[in-house]
Amino acid sequence: MIADEDRPPPRAVILAAGVGRRLGIDRPKCLLRVGGRTLLDRHLDHLERLGVGDVVLILGHQKDRIEDALRGRIGIRTLMNPDYRQGSIVSLWRARDELSAGRDIVLMDADVLYGLPLLRRLIQCPIPNCFLLDRDFEPGPEPVKLCVRDGRLVEFRKQVSPALRYDYAGESVGFSRFSARAAAELAGRTEVYIHEGRAEGPYEEAIRDLLLANPNDFGFEDITGLPWIEIDFPEDLRRAEEEVLPALSEP
Repeated sequence: MIADEDRPPPRAVILAAGVGRRLGIDRPKCLLRVGGRTLLDRHLDHLERLGVGDVVLILGHQKDRIEDALRGRIGIRTLMNPDYRQGSIVSLWRARDELSAGRDIVLMDADVLYGLPLLRRLIQCPIPNCFLLDRDFEPGPEPVKLCVRDGRLVEFRKQVSPALRYDYAGESVGFSRFSARAAAELAGRTEVYIHEGRAEGPYEEAIRDLLLANPNDFGFEDITGLPWIEIDFPEDLRRAEEEVLPALSEP
């Protein structure tokens, strides 16, 4: 077994193809500025500080603007999803070769504001297949829930069945880590979704399939108390500026 300190850093795959209709903005969400810096710059700076130099961005909406913002960055590659107006499962499918390349993968949504300690918990976690779970969340249809029973994950979805038994739930931050084997299996599941004509769905459904098929292979880090926010609505952007940004330990 490879010791944790000898395990090579994962490859980061950042999903940044969306339009951001609910925000009503004229640019990709990863180029939103919070505290004078774009979310994209924050992602890349955090990854660099944690030793992750292999980064792949899946682009779609206004890809040229994002590529312009990447000028001068080393080790960043981009893949285009021309069908970015479909479900996010298509963006994950576009990354199938990256997922199948024999490397651990950190999969990240591009529309999250957070601090370095949060991402460090995922990058340095000894659990090969890991989610980040926040127990302090507002119930409702928007958060992707991680449900835990007897210390194990039993659900990963926005809509949880009323019949499901679990001890507690938390919100998924939108970042996950996968071993090389699990990442390759995830790539295969995205293929199934595309070939079965289920391209309108969210990418979380393919991950859910993998989790439920192999529940003993997955775990989570409880990051409750660490500041972060997913920015989907104008109110989220206000909270990012006024509440989350001041709580971060870095500028």
